Amino acid sequence: MTFAHIISLENLLAAWREFRRGKRHKPDVADFEFNLEDNLFSLQEDLASEIYKLGQYSSFFIRDPKLRHIHKATVRDRVLHQAVFRSLYPSFERCFIYDSYSCRLRKGTHAGVTRLDTLARKLSQNYQLPIWALKCDIRKFFDSVEHAILFRLLARTIFDGRILKLLEKIIFSFSTSPGKGLPLGNVTSQLFANIYLHELDWFMKHKLRQKFYLRYCDDFIILSPNRQELINLLPLLKDFLRQKLSLELQSKKITVRKSRQGIDFLGYVVRPHYWVLRTKTRRRFCRRLLCGMVTEATLPSYLGLINYCRDFKLRRLLLTASKFIC
Repeated sequence: MTFAHIISLENLLAAWREFRRGKRHKPDVADFEFNLEDNLFSLQEDLASEIYKLGQYSSFFIRDPKLRHIHKATVRDRVLHQAVFRSLYPSFERCFIYDSYSCRLRKGTHAGVTRLDTLARKLSQNYQLPIWALKCDIRKFFDSVEHAILFRLLARTIFDGRILKLLEKIIFSFSTSPGKGLPLGNVTSQLFANIYLHELDWFMKHKLRQKFYLRYCDDFIILSPNRQELINLLPLLKDFLRQKLSLELQSKKITVRKSRQGIDFLGYVVRPHYWVLRTKTRRRFCRRLLCGMVTEATLPSYLGLINYCRDFKLRRLLLTASKFIC
C-alpha cells in the first residue's frame, strides 16, 4: 500500500469502474464519463501535486425503513473514495475479527444471521440448553465518530505521510459537530466504521474473552448461558465505549432475551431450528407487495430474503404475485 498506488491511473480507472455500477444513467455520472480520460488525468495530477480539494456534499433523506440523512460527495470525490478504499481495505481486512459482518467481502447480513444461528446452536448444544442473548446498539454512531480518534487508529497501520494527509482531508471534509461525524454515503465511511469499531471487537474478544460475540456495523450481540454474566458486561462496555471511543450505547435498544424467545438480528428473528422475518420487516414486505411496489427488477431480492426463513404463506403470496409481475 503506497501513495503512488492509490493515485495510479490503473487504480483510479478500476475505482471508476466499480463506482459507476448501477449509476451510469445519473446525469452527474454521465457528465464525468463523457470526459473520463481528462477527468482521471486531472484527478491524478491534483493528487500527485497534493493540491486536491474535496467538494461540497449534497444531502437528502431516505427511508430503509428508518429515516436516514445521506450526504453525497461529488462524482470526482467518490471516485477518489473508491480508489482509497480499494487500496486500504486489504491491509485492514486481515486485522478484523472473523465475527464482524458489515461491508466486508464474503460477509453481509445473511452471513451474520447464519453465524448467529451457528453460535447459538453450539452454545446451547443444538438448543437443548437455555442460553441468553445481549443485544446492543450504539447511539448515533456515524454522527459520534471522533475524527482525532479515527485518525490515530489509521496512523497505527499507515506510515506513509502522504496517505495520512489525504485521509485527513477526507475525514475532516465532513462533520456533524466540531471534530465529529462520518457521512452516510461514502464508501470510505464503511471502512472507517469497521476500523473504529475493531477496537470494540478486540476488547470483547481478547479482554473480556467473549467467544460468542458478533457485530454488524453498530449492532452487536453476545450469547451466554448465564443471564447475570451478560448484565455484568454492560458497565464494562459502557465505560470502554465512553473512554476509548467517545461513544454511548442506545439505552432503549439494550435487550437481554432467552434464545427460545427468538433473537432479533438484521431483519430476522432466529428461533430454535428456524428463522422468521422480523414482524416490522414482514409487514413492510406485505404492504409493498399489495401496493404493487415489487417490480420485476426487485423481485429476486425479495425471493432471496424469503428463502432464508420459514414463512410459507409469504412465499406463496410472493410466488403468486410474481406470475403477474413477470
